[in-house]
Amino acid sequence: MEFNIEKKENYTLIQVLEEKLDTHIAPNLKSELVLISGNGEKNILLDLAKCHYCDSSGLSAILVANRLCKNANGTFVLVGLNEAVERLITISQLDTVLNIAETVDEAVGLITEETD
Repeated sequence: MEFNIEKKENYTLIQVLEEKLDTHIAPNLKSELVLISGNGEKNILLDLAKCHYCDSSGLSAILVANRLCKNANGTFVLVGLNEAVERLITISQLDTVLNIAETVDEAVGLITEETD
């Protein structure tokens, strides 16, 4: 199992259970994101706490999630980034575009702020 997906009241939490978000995992993640969005979910939390590596296909999946949530007038939040993944996002200047939280609770707070 590559992901754990939990549907909550006003968001869906996706936990990536693999250490690498790369070409082996990213296409499946994109498919899951499209399905979740297609089911009407507009707020998605992507928990990468177990991920220690992300490549360009992983970044692409993250951007797909962000776009799907934006198009649905929802909120996308990245959670639990480790140092290497956070550095990649900063170098890519995506830290200015994406919502990033340290914990799931903090991310839920961001979604609550957006919906109020």
